[in-house]
Amino acid sequence: MPPGIQAMELNELFLQRLEEGTGRLRFLSVVTLIVSVLLLASYASQVILPFATGQTTVTVNLLDPGLLVFEGLLILLTVAWLYVGGLNLLWARRIGGRIKKVRAEEDKMLKRIEG
Repeated sequence: MPPGIQAMELNELFLQRLEEGTGRLRFLSVVTLIVSVLLLASYASQVILPFATGQTTVTVNLLDPGLLVFEGLLILLTVAWLYVGGLNLLWARRIGGRIKKVRAEEDKMLKRIEG
């Protein structure tokens, strides 16, 4: 098999793997974004609720500095999770667009080769 054809076949295989991975990454990114938004809303409401309602004790002191620090850390972790999920989603979209461009160029090349 000529090296040019081998290179085209390897390129095709590479693009197929990228497309498969991009689809999975996009799905996982969307799930991650949904979960992290829900967690962020949950944690933020737990911090805001005692200040908004004036209720400082339920079964624990909601204004306990240790609890507030822990909840703050959970919020920061959730925001980081949201950030990573968003970046992954943007990357997957960008790669998907680039793959479409490569496919279009590949089609043009095939049309030129075939005549």
